[in-house]
Amino acid sequence: MVNFGLWYDFRNPGPTERSFESLYAESLEQMAWAETLGFDSIWLTEHHFCEDGYAPSPLVVAAAIGQRTSRMRIGTNLMLLPLADPLRLAEDAATLSILTGGRFDLGVGLGYRQLEFDYFGRKLINRPSLMEEGVALLRAAWTGEPIRHQGKRYQVDGLMVRPAPATPPRLFMGGMAEPAIARAARLGDGFLSTGGIGHDVYVQALEAAGKSRSEGAICAGNWAIIADDPEKEAAAVGEYALYQTNQYVSWGAFGPPDEVPLFPDAATAIQEGFYELWDADQAVAALTDMLKTYPEIVDVHFWAQFPGESIDSGSRRMEYIAKQVLPRVRANIDA
Repeated sequence: MVNFGLWYDFRNPGPTERSFESLYAESLEQMAWAETLGFDSIWLTEHHFCEDGYAPSPLVVAAAIGQRTSRMRIGTNLMLLPLADPLRLAEDAATLSILTGGRFDLGVGLGYRQLEFDYFGRKLINRPSLMEEGVALLRAAWTGEPIRHQGKRYQVDGLMVRPAPATPPRLFMGGMAEPAIARAARLGDGFLSTGGIGHDVYVQALEAAGKSRSEGAICAGNWAIIADDPEKEAAAVGEYALYQTNQYVSWGAFGPPDEVPLFPDAATAIQEGFYELWDADQAVAALTDMLKTYPEIVDVHFWAQFPGESIDSGSRRMEYIAKQVLPRVRANIDA
């Protein structure tokens, strides 16, 4: 079974800035409503020290979502494991699993912003070892047994993480570069993709790691703009999409910021970025094809709204997807 979900970053840029209290409250209301529409999951992401308030504390938000929903899975796509204390993160994730009845999934990635690494006292060059040791410590922590680890980055001698969750979180790993995708195949319970990048690389990496395709899992972060008139919708939300993409470019998400140019306008960002413009028929065809080509996909999630876009605007697109797209896709993949 494939879950379909929504992706939130809680960014609140000017000049459309509203109070963060309103943004968070309205978003939680939207999530509870989305569950009644038939969405299956909520995904949260993490960054720090951003002027627009990009969600710095996704696990706190996840706990609130757990109390407002009864069925949806709640996950992170993604948290920055090299910046975290792995055992502290393990404690929070275990507590979330307990609070939500096993509905929480922890997705992690390397990170790339120099600012964040500088403040948290970590080095970008050490990301691979911080990630690998961090994953090992997370898994050991969730057993509830004494942890003994002597590594390059962490040393633990007999500590236990309690309470241990009855259902340990699934541990997903994200990235766009081949080494990160290969690491997800080797160490993770699944791969967090962005804009469809890396599905083929992940399948090949599973084979290289001695695993069958059936052992893999992909949670696909989708950037499509889906509406009855997608070109009109793109024009309406273009400024928000441009802001979203250019912020990631300026932070170094797609390569060194001094080497990757910003998009000059919204039309170019939508045409050359991760965005697809789909009406219901196009979305059904594209999603069905993707899911049949990659049966490893266990979740597809869409941005609930773009940074600065109103909740009401995002909700209209959300309702269109829930009523005009998802039932037909589900029927196609169950046929």
